Amino acid sequence: MPRSNVSLQASQTLDEEDEEDEVDNFSSRASIATTSSPLVTRRPYSARTSEVDLRSRRPSRIGLNEHSSLLAYPDGLQRSYTSEPNTSRPQFSERRSASGTIRSTRYHSRANSWGVRLATALSSERESGDAGLAESKVSLFSDERVWYDQFTSTDWVHDSIADAFRVRDLRARKDLRGRVYAWLDGAQGWVLVALIGIITALIAYFVNVTETSVFDIKEGHCQGNWYFSKRKCCYGEDNCASWRTWGDQMKVTGVEEKWIDFAAYVFFVVLLSVGACLLTLTTKTVIPSTFSLSTLDENLGAECHTRPDECDRLSMDDGVSPLQQLNASPKPSSTVYYPAAGSGVAEVKVILSGFVVHGYLGVHTLIVKTLALILSVASGLSLGKEGPYVHIATCVGNIACRFFPKYHHNDGKRREVLSASAASGVGVAFGAPIGGVLFSLEEVSYYFPPKTLFRTFCCCIVAALSLKFLNPYGTSKIVIFEVRYLTDWRFFEMFVFIFLGVLGGAAGALFIKASRIWAQTFRRIPVIKKWPLLEVLLVAFITGLTGFWNRYTKLAVTELLYDLASPCGNNVRLGLCPATEADVLDVVRYLCIAFIIKSLLTTITFGIKVPAGIYVPSMVVGGLLGRIVGHLVQYFSLNNPDWTIFSSCPKDGGPERCVTPGVYALVAAGATMCGVTRLSVTLAVILFELTGSLDHVLPFSLAVLVAKWTADALEPLSIYDLLTEINSYPFLDNKLRPTFTSELGDITPRVRSHRIIDISNSPLVSTQTLRLKLERLHNAGELDGGLPIIRHGVLVGLIPAPDLEFALDKLEDEEHASCLMGTNISWHDGEEEEQQHDPTDLTPYIDPAPVALDIHSPMDLVFQCFVKLGLRYMCVLRDGQYAGLIHKKTFVKYVNELDNARET
Repeated sequence: MPRSNVSLQASQTLDEEDEEDEVDNFSSRASIATTSSPLVTRRPYSARTSEVDLRSRRPSRIGLNEHSSLLAYPDGLQRSYTSEPNTSRPQFSERRSASGTIRSTRYHSRANSWGVRLATALSSERESGDAGLAESKVSLFSDERVWYDQFTSTDWVHDSIADAFRVRDLRARKDLRGRVYAWLDGAQGWVLVALIGIITALIAYFVNVTETSVFDIKEGHCQGNWYFSKRKCCYGEDNCASWRTWGDQMKVTGVEEKWIDFAAYVFFVVLLSVGACLLTLTTKTVIPSTFSLSTLDENLGAECHTRPDECDRLSMDDGVSPLQQLNASPKPSSTVYYPAAGSGVAEVKVILSGFVVHGYLGVHTLIVKTLALILSVASGLSLGKEGPYVHIATCVGNIACRFFPKYHHNDGKRREVLSASAASGVGVAFGAPIGGVLFSLEEVSYYFPPKTLFRTFCCCIVAALSLKFLNPYGTSKIVIFEVRYLTDWRFFEMFVFIFLGVLGGAAGALFIKASRIWAQTFRRIPVIKKWPLLEVLLVAFITGLTGFWNRYTKLAVTELLYDLASPCGNNVRLGLCPATEADVLDVVRYLCIAFIIKSLLTTITFGIKVPAGIYVPSMVVGGLLGRIVGHLVQYFSLNNPDWTIFSSCPKDGGPERCVTPGVYALVAAGATMCGVTRLSVTLAVILFELTGSLDHVLPFSLAVLVAKWTADALEPLSIYDLLTEINSYPFLDNKLRPTFTSELGDITPRVRSHRIIDISNSPLVSTQTLRLKLERLHNAGELDGGLPIIRHGVLVGLIPAPDLEFALDKLEDEEHASCLMGTNISWHDGEEEEQQHDPTDLTPYIDPAPVALDIHSPMDLVFQCFVKLGLRYMCVLRDGQYAGLIHKKTFVKYVNELDNARET
């Protein structure tokens, strides 16, 4: 429970005594630090300007790359992290108060900010030595600091207010030119989403056409046109003489052709897989850190680099100074991740929730993931390209936003575009534009206002129309496959569909559990962890050995799913349609073998370092399961036509006169995908768009509903929630409602002097003290945190850490300067004041009205504030006096620990 005021004052006194010694040590070290800064060439800012001139802060696009911060600008001209824009300055003298008018902000560059420095740090691996605390003064071009916060949060409140002021300024002009500007501003969003839809469709066309041609190279090549796929080479021919297998080309005495074909198949599977992995490894990103952050929620799974008791002592002992913690810390460690690996859906979901993942949506990632996706899908591994399409489309949206100032300058507005981009990825993947809109709404989007919904729909429609015009499948269709069922389902089949929903949900939940076990055992082997290429090599070799001998596992996942879901007339070549009743069990036996092989291959393939999706592979596993059940029901209907449940079936008409196994396959495919991803309405709509059958919408929906219930009962986490948990992403799910039994005071840390700025005695604070407090925030990983300003125990303002760092970096003589931190200072109008502004006056950087709650506030209210307001931090008050500050990532960590405790 929270401490009393007496203990609070005592702890502050103890911390202040320690801080005095720390400032002396810090001052001696800072005196030898480099004070160069690119700020000398910046335009002087106005401390109290009249209006926000957004156009004057337009950044250059030169230097943007995949290592740039997702929502920051590498040339340094990005927005400040203050909570509110400024308003007009009154023309008379007044006293500023915490409850007065909105404070004015400033014009300034952020070239030396943490967002840019951290983006620069990602461009290469750095060796972290004993870095002095004064290293934060080093300029952008020679920065060697190693403190790194991978996930800094977006200030949704600031972005919303800033955009409101931009719109107000735009609409203030009533002349013709002003109306034209307003119309052009409103048209930016529509032009942007249309451009994203067209580019996404072009990329999807390139991937589909290329991977189809490369996929068939494992079996042979087309004579005369080696780049043709087998389907294109033999179009309209029953016996194709132009297609030559490798056994025909490379005859070896004493060796049968099938063994040559087998060797060639395994060779190309391994070759293409390794090529995809090597391309993926080029996006390697190293996150250096000199401090163990295991006590924070930046990485819930991070290992403590010292003994557990030592970590606890260093982090909790009040008697240990920050310099002692710095010296006692172990050697730097590095976290490595590959933006081009996997599907990227979980990371896109985290990005859209308000956290920044550096280098994840850049040009380099887009190019590498597109090329590597072609090789990985063509290799024949048990993976799909539909999930990576979401990541690729989001990359397109992020890059396109750079050419539209309204979205380039505003992180919140940009995320609205990213939501539309992710939807277009699903739209071109399945050829289901409506399903893409629902996917963005149901799965990845965190903030989805009505205007974004309409623009998302526009983006998906444009992408679908572009794909229709390009015709990548040669069928004049935009869907990956299209099946048509001529007969309606019968009443007795409803119980089978419910049973398939249970089986599909259970299969999806078991897949998630198996993936967790595999990741926590095999992938933690030191050799596999150090050399991810070795795992890809082993998985590719196993896939080649097991996949060649089964005609179902040898096919591409999309083609196999189409054959499983199609009526029997189109599947004679695969042996899926028994000619007689006796052949049904043989087909079932062969399908069971394929089901076991495909399930195991999908489990070990998911998570390897190549672009890989899980949507279609999970549907294939479910399709095999559903086809097995369909043939068994068909067998009983053929052998027992006199049973009451089969009385409505025709007495003649072939094996499918009563039961169509393809319907069962597609129903189970949707149920299994629901068990894996927990998509519900989206999945039902996608299945409808694939079949175009209104008669079967009810079976699809019923199976999906039952599958979700079953999967939630067996495994509460979806595959994306599992990835978020394993990778310790600081994601606060707005779709869940945790059950709290505590109040805000139970998680509020006690007030420490190095976490506040006390101006009770004087509004002037030493820059050395401010620099030390800033470094303490950096050590704790709160680069986007803030320092509350206290006067006689009362909260009178807050200065964000990025703004404080920028202000200190502007000072030429930081060693001997003192900064004005007042929030109640008299000021006057005048041009002379604007031109002679003192850089040590930090008043313009202070937020005079930070969001605060009482210490006895219920946790449900705290949860809603963080989720719906998008706050970075929240101040805590006790009887009107300051009692602490809660950072968003601290709250995320608390919620995650609460969920884990409930599960155990």
